[in-house]
Amino acid sequence: MALSNDLRKRVVEAVVSGGLSRNAAAQRFEVGIASAVRWVKQFETTGAMSPKATGGDRRSGRIEAHHDYLMGLIRRTPDITLLEIQERLIKNCGEHFSSSVLWRFFDRHGVTFKKRPRTPRSSGART
Repeated sequence: MALSNDLRKRVVEAVVSGGLSRNAAAQRFEVGIASAVRWVKQFETTGAMSPKATGGDRRSGRIEAHHDYLMGLIRRTPDITLLEIQERLIKNCGEHFSSSVLWRFFDRHGVTFKKRPRTPRSSGART
């Protein structure tokens, strides 16, 4: 549950301007001690009291650094498999990514690995 910016501001001001300890401010405003400590620390380091962004992708930056290499690899050899891409990344870049990370990268960039169009239905099916 997100707490209001006004409450954050009052806790931080009580510690910074009012001279209360973080524990005393947390008790006075009925919030968790850890929350009060985090809010004051954030204010002291960044000067901001608003909550940080939540959710989203925080790990794809590592593979995105190899964007040009991976897209060039696909252009040069369009029928390459994810496992072959994984091996080339280890050999040429020294980076190890799972095949699922590679798949998500290519899915994000609209690259598919279909080898041929869908085959028509079998004529031997039951009627």
